[in-house]
Amino acid sequence: MKIAILLYEGFTALDAIGPYEVLSRLPGAELAFVASRAGIVTSDTGFLGIEATAAVADVEAADLVLVPGGPGDVNVQRHTATLEWLRRIHERTTWTTSVCTGALILAAAGLLRGRRATTHWASLEVLREYGAEPVKARSVESGKIVTAAGVSAGIDMALRLAQRIVGDDFARAVQLGIEYDPDPPFDAGSPEKVAPEIVEMVRAFGAGGRAAGSRA
Repeated sequence: MKIAILLYEGFTALDAIGPYEVLSRLPGAELAFVASRAGIVTSDTGFLGIEATAAVADVEAADLVLVPGGPGDVNVQRHTATLEWLRRIHERTTWTTSVCTGALILAAAGLLRGRRATTHWASLEVLREYGAEPVKARSVESGKIVTAAGVSAGIDMALRLAQRIVGDDFARAVQLGIEYDPDPPFDAGSPEKVAPEIVEMVRAFGAGGRAAGSRA
Protein backbone atom coordinates (compact mmCIF):
# COMPACT_ATOMS: atom_id res chain seq x y z
CA MET A 1 0.00 0.00 0.00
CA LYS A 2 1.46 3.32 -1.11
CA ILE A 3 0.83 6.11 1.41
CA ALA A 4 1.62 9.78 0.76
CA ILE A 5 1.58 12.32 3.59
CA LEU A 6 1.57 15.90 2.35
CA LEU A 7 3.84 18.37 4.13
CA TYR A 8 4.00 22.15 3.83
CA GLU A 9 5.62 24.98 5.75
CA GLY A 10 3.69 25.52 8.98
CA PHE A 11 2.03 22.09 9.24
CA THR A 12 1.22 20.76 12.72
CA ALA A 13 3.57 17.89 13.49
CA LEU A 14 1.17 15.59 15.35
CA ASP A 15 -1.36 15.87 12.52
CA ALA A 16 1.15 14.02 10.33
CA ILE A 17 3.17 11.97 12.83
CA GLY A 18 0.21 10.62 14.82
CA PRO A 19 -1.35 8.89 11.79
CA TYR A 20 2.12 7.98 10.52
CA GLU A 21 2.75 5.88 13.65
CA VAL A 22 -0.36 3.83 12.84
CA LEU A 23 -0.33 3.74 9.03
CA SER A 24 3.36 2.84 8.78
CA ARG A 25 2.49 -0.45 10.48
CA LEU A 26 0.03 -1.55 7.78
CA PRO A 27 1.18 -4.69 5.95
CA GLY A 28 3.18 -3.76 2.87
CA ALA A 29 3.09 -0.04 3.68
CA GLU A 30 5.30 2.14 1.48
CA LEU A 31 5.11 5.54 3.10
CA ALA A 32 6.49 8.80 1.78
CA PHE A 33 6.38 12.39 2.97
CA VAL A 34 5.80 14.68 -0.01
CA ALA A 35 5.74 18.46 -0.48
CA SER A 36 5.72 21.06 -3.22
CA ARG A 37 9.45 20.32 -3.51
CA ALA A 38 11.68 17.70 -1.90
CA GLY A 39 13.66 18.73 1.17
CA ILE A 40 13.20 19.71 4.80
CA VAL A 41 9.78 21.13 5.66
CA THR A 42 9.37 22.99 8.95
CA SER A 43 6.40 22.52 11.25
CA ASP A 44 4.42 25.31 12.90
CA THR A 45 6.71 25.45 15.95
CA GLY A 46 9.69 26.43 13.84
CA PHE A 47 11.77 23.79 15.62
CA LEU A 48 10.85 20.51 13.95
CA GLY A 49 11.63 19.72 10.35
CA ILE A 50 10.68 16.59 8.40
CA GLU A 51 12.25 15.64 5.10
CA ALA A 52 9.93 15.38 2.15
CA THR A 53 11.56 12.73 0.00
CA ALA A 54 9.55 13.60 -3.10
CA ALA A 55 7.88 16.55 -4.77
CA VAL A 56 4.16 16.22 -5.41
CA ALA A 57 4.81 16.61 -9.14
CA ASP A 58 6.74 13.34 -9.03
CA VAL A 59 4.04 11.37 -7.20
CA GLU A 60 1.49 10.16 -9.69
CA ALA A 61 -0.49 7.72 -7.57
CA ALA A 62 -1.06 6.59 -4.00
CA ASP A 63 -3.47 4.25 -2.30
CA LEU A 64 -3.86 6.59 0.65
CA VAL A 65 -3.20 10.33 0.84
CA LEU A 66 -3.16 12.21 4.14
CA VAL A 67 -3.25 16.01 4.48
CA PRO A 68 -2.36 17.43 7.91
CA GLY A 69 -3.52 20.79 9.21
CA GLY A 70 -1.64 23.71 10.68
CA PRO A 71 -1.45 27.48 10.30
CA GLY A 72 0.36 27.03 6.99
CA ASP A 73 -2.83 25.59 5.49
CA VAL A 74 -3.92 29.11 4.56
CA ASN A 75 -1.16 29.31 1.97
CA VAL A 76 -1.80 25.80 0.66
CA GLN A 77 -5.48 26.62 0.11
CA ARG A 78 -4.26 29.09 -2.50
CA HIS A 79 -1.43 26.99 -3.95
CA THR A 80 -2.75 25.97 -7.34
CA ALA A 81 -0.17 23.25 -8.06
CA THR A 82 -0.82 21.43 -4.78
CA LEU A 83 -4.60 21.64 -5.18
CA GLU A 84 -4.36 20.32 -8.73
CA TRP A 85 -2.17 17.47 -7.48
CA LEU A 86 -4.74 16.56 -4.83
CA ARG A 87 -7.54 16.53 -7.38
CA ARG A 88 -5.48 14.41 -9.75
CA ILE A 89 -4.26 11.88 -7.22
CA HIS A 90 -7.69 11.63 -5.57
CA GLU A 91 -9.01 10.05 -8.75
CA ARG A 92 -6.81 6.99 -8.07
CA THR A 93 -6.73 6.76 -4.28
CA THR A 94 -8.52 4.18 -2.20
CA TRP A 95 -8.59 6.64 0.69
CA THR A 96 -8.17 10.42 0.72
CA THR A 97 -7.84 11.73 4.26
CA SER A 98 -7.13 14.80 6.36
CA VAL A 99 -6.47 15.79 9.94
CA CYS A 100 -7.56 19.04 11.59
CA THR A 101 -7.53 21.97 9.15
CA GLY A 102 -6.10 19.73 6.47
CA ALA A 103 -9.80 19.34 5.63
CA LEU A 104 -9.81 22.96 4.48
CA ILE A 105 -7.13 22.09 1.95
CA LEU A 106 -9.22 19.19 0.65
CA ALA A 107 -12.18 21.57 0.55
CA ALA A 108 -10.19 24.19 -1.36
CA ALA A 109 -9.39 21.49 -3.91
CA GLY A 110 -13.13 20.97 -4.35
CA LEU A 111 -13.11 17.46 -2.89
CA LEU A 112 -15.56 18.06 -0.04
CA ARG A 113 -18.36 19.83 -1.86
CA GLY A 114 -21.65 18.20 -0.88
CA ARG A 115 -19.91 15.88 1.57
CA ARG A 116 -20.06 15.51 5.33
CA ALA A 117 -16.70 16.36 6.87
CA THR A 118 -15.02 17.47 10.06
CA THR A 119 -12.05 19.56 11.11
CA HIS A 120 -10.85 21.37 14.23
CA TRP A 121 -13.90 22.65 16.14
CA ALA A 122 -12.78 26.27 15.71
CA SER A 123 -12.81 25.91 11.90
CA LEU A 124 -15.95 23.82 11.37
CA GLU A 125 -18.01 26.61 9.84
CA VAL A 126 -15.29 27.36 7.30
CA LEU A 127 -16.10 23.99 5.73
CA ARG A 128 -19.59 25.26 4.99
CA GLU A 129 -18.09 28.13 2.98
CA TYR A 130 -16.57 25.50 0.69
CA GLY A 131 -19.88 23.71 0.22
CA ALA A 132 -19.23 20.89 2.70
CA GLU A 133 -21.55 19.81 5.53
CA PRO A 134 -19.63 20.28 8.80
CA VAL A 135 -19.99 17.52 11.38
CA LYS A 136 -18.64 17.66 14.92
CA ALA A 137 -17.07 14.23 15.35
CA ARG A 138 -13.64 12.68 15.90
CA SER A 139 -13.68 11.39 12.34
CA VAL A 140 -16.14 11.38 9.47
CA GLU A 141 -16.19 8.95 6.55
CA SER A 142 -17.83 10.08 3.33
CA GLY A 143 -17.18 7.58 0.58
CA LYS A 144 -13.44 7.19 0.28
CA ILE A 145 -12.78 10.54 1.98
CA VAL A 146 -12.12 10.45 5.72
CA THR A 147 -11.61 13.63 7.72
CA ALA A 148 -10.48 13.87 11.33
CA ALA A 149 -11.07 16.59 13.90
CA GLY A 150 -8.27 18.50 15.59
CA VAL A 151 -4.69 17.21 15.90
CA SER A 152 -4.94 14.19 18.25
CA ALA A 153 -8.02 12.91 16.38
CA GLY A 154 -5.69 11.86 13.57
CA ILE A 155 -4.63 8.86 15.64
CA ASP A 156 -8.26 7.80 16.07
CA MET A 157 -8.85 8.16 12.34
CA ALA A 158 -5.74 6.16 11.46
CA LEU A 159 -6.83 3.33 13.75
CA ARG A 160 -10.23 3.32 12.04
CA LEU A 161 -8.48 3.09 8.68
CA ALA A 162 -6.34 0.21 9.95
CA GLN A 163 -9.56 -1.51 11.01
CA ARG A 164 -11.15 -0.97 7.60
CA ILE A 165 -8.06 -2.00 5.64
CA VAL A 166 -6.81 -4.98 7.67
CA GLY A 167 -9.32 -5.83 10.38
CA ASP A 168 -10.37 -5.35 13.99
CA ASP A 169 -7.67 -7.45 15.64
CA PHE A 170 -4.88 -5.80 13.67
CA ALA A 171 -6.15 -2.34 14.63
CA ARG A 172 -6.39 -3.43 18.26
CA ALA A 173 -2.83 -4.73 18.11
CA VAL A 174 -1.54 -1.46 16.69
CA GLN A 175 -3.38 0.50 19.35
CA LEU A 176 -1.83 -1.69 22.03
CA GLY A 177 1.59 -1.47 20.40
CA ILE A 178 1.61 2.32 20.52
CA GLU A 179 -0.09 2.15 23.96
CA TYR A 180 -2.80 4.54 22.87
CA ASP A 181 -4.83 4.55 26.08
CA PRO A 182 -5.61 8.24 26.70
CA ASP A 183 -5.92 9.39 30.29
CA PRO A 184 -5.54 13.18 30.12
CA PRO A 185 -5.18 15.28 33.28
CA PHE A 186 -8.25 17.36 32.37
CA ASP A 187 -11.62 16.68 30.79
CA ALA A 188 -11.05 19.62 28.48
CA GLY A 189 -10.91 18.15 24.99
CA SER A 190 -14.09 19.81 23.71
CA PRO A 191 -15.33 23.42 23.88
CA GLU A 192 -18.49 22.17 25.59
CA LYS A 193 -16.41 20.95 28.53
CA VAL A 194 -14.54 24.12 29.46
CA ALA A 195 -15.27 27.67 30.59
CA PRO A 196 -15.92 30.27 27.88
CA GLU A 197 -12.67 32.07 28.66
CA ILE A 198 -10.71 28.91 27.82
CA VAL A 199 -12.52 28.65 24.49
CA GLU A 200 -11.66 32.25 23.71
CA MET A 201 -8.04 31.66 24.68
CA VAL A 202 -7.81 28.86 22.10
CA ARG A 203 -9.57 30.96 19.47
CA ALA A 204 -7.00 33.68 20.06
CA PHE A 205 -4.20 31.14 19.67
CA GLY A 206 -5.58 29.63 16.48
CA ALA A 207 -7.05 26.27 15.54
CA GLY A 208 -4.08 24.28 16.82
CA GLY A 209 -4.11 25.97 20.20
CA ARG A 210 -0.76 27.71 19.70
CA ALA A 211 -0.21 31.42 20.19
CA ALA A 212 0.58 33.35 17.02
CA GLY A 213 4.33 33.45 16.55
CA SER A 214 4.87 31.07 19.45
CA ARG A 215 7.72 28.58 19.36
CA ALA A 216 6.87 26.96 22.64
